[in-house]
Amino acid sequence: MIRLGVNIDHVATVRNARGENYPDPYKAAQIAKRSGASSITVHLREDRRHITDKDLFKIVKLKNIRVNLEMAPTEEMLKIALKSKPSFVCIVPEKREELTTEGGLNLGKNISRIKKIIYYLKKKRIRTSLFIEPKIRDIKKTKELGADCIELHTGRFCNLFNSNKKFLNEFIRIKNSAQYANKIGLEVHAGHGLTYQSAKIIKKIKNIKEFNIGHFIISEAIFISLKQTILNFKKVLK
Repeated sequence: MIRLGVNIDHVATVRNARGENYPDPYKAAQIAKRSGASSITVHLREDRRHITDKDLFKIVKLKNIRVNLEMAPTEEMLKIALKSKPSFVCIVPEKREELTTEGGLNLGKNISRIKKIIYYLKKKRIRTSLFIEPKIRDIKKTKELGADCIELHTGRFCNLFNSNKKFLNEFIRIKNSAQYANKIGLEVHAGHGLTYQSAKIIKKIKNIKEFNIGHFIISEAIFISLKQTILNFKKVLK
């Protein structure tokens, strides 16, 4: 079965909206673990709009569940990652004004910085992934940089699917990218904007080993509970 990484950022979004100490992302991580999540994903943003440093350092101490830290390719975030020692790191692009991550990394920029970050993370035996667009050239660069995995940005596919627009070309692009990455020895993950319905289609791509899903899971949890949403998603990914 495809692994399911549960992103709990938006539990912290709700908490921070009122400046309270609840709902607690750590409690959400515990529930996700008990409900069969393969890993917990958190994105420590530079502006700390949801997950905070305190959350991260608490969550990485959870036993018997791996933690995936999403982070921008900055010196500050590298220092935090090396200190907190998550199981995995996914390097993502980040803009202060965006509502959510808008696309994959631009591997034409800051290439030496990304290479340096990957080097230091791997030195600490932290599995490293790059969040990229489904483009062969970016997959080649990811391999050259020494990352272990890619996470393919599924946002465009999901937007087309949710709008009842033609999505076949984007699906093929993701499929071809996954096949090529697998061929050259990169593990393939996927994420961004996925729901039950869109995940049912993307899961047909055999080379994708892991889905990282957050906003939909937390949104659905409002109505049917976090545990039930995770169980539902695990059924979808069988």
